[in-house]
Amino acid sequence: MKEHISEAKILCLFYVTITVIASITLTGVQPGLANAQQNNASMQPQGTSQSVATTNATNVNIILVHGLWVDGSSWSKVIPILQNAGHKVIAVQLPLHSLADDIATVKRAIDFVGGPVILVAHSYGGFVITNAGYNEPNVKGLVYVAAHAPSKGQQHGPFPKEFDGKPLLIFDKAGFAYINPAIFHDFFVQDVDQAQAKVLAVVQKPANVSGIVNEKSGPPAWKQLPTWYQVSENDHVIPPAREHMFAKQMNATTISLPSSHASPVSHPNEVAQLIINATKGVAR
Repeated sequence: MKEHISEAKILCLFYVTITVIASITLTGVQPGLANAQQNNASMQPQGTSQSVATTNATNVNIILVHGLWVDGSSWSKVIPILQNAGHKVIAVQLPLHSLADDIATVKRAIDFVGGPVILVAHSYGGFVITNAGYNEPNVKGLVYVAAHAPSKGQQHGPFPKEFDGKPLLIFDKAGFAYINPAIFHDFFVQDVDQAQAKVLAVVQKPANVSGIVNEKSGPPAWKQLPTWYQVSENDHVIPPAREHMFAKQMNATTISLPSSHASPVSHPNEVAQLIINATKGVAR
């Protein structure tokens, strides 16, 4: 009886050994889990691996840069569209204390997100990305949304003192400026309803205007990179003719919208599509 059990055990061990050897031979498993995973991945059908590669190549990261008197939430209608298109998105929060601080903020975001990345700016944010994107190897393109696109040595320039007969800016004791809430709707975002404009006026971020408007821009990144531009034809903050000039000097791919200055708020679908088109352009 004991002899029969021993023979059974020997046969069982023999078949287990043969099964393991066969499994190793058929699957191509090599010592080390990482190598096994790499081998399995390389054995996927060719069509599947090509599809994944194409998807990854088009997923350019996006950094959104706001302008004066708003914050990163001004992109809140645009962000979901970009995310649904498969992009990693970050909306920076500029200090709005100085151009140098704002440039440093965007450069930290570039390092944080990694490449490839495109920089997208609204309004004064164009000054920031023009400088922050210069000589940055991870930055592959620039999108300007009703934004400044300065040349080297150019300043932002002063704002008008009044709009529609009322003071445009209101200053606190430290010299930081707000847009007068009484004219915020008509000056900044006349193509959204009054209720939404009132909320935007309440949450506006004050800016050190006296410092920012006198700072000079450095060498422009738009001379190194492909650019896209959205002109707001009903803009009261930056004259539309000036926006067209910016777009022309950069030879930017340009669209025009019948929009107020705050086009990311009033025309989020069109703005998001321009950004997505830009990511496809730099991914080629």
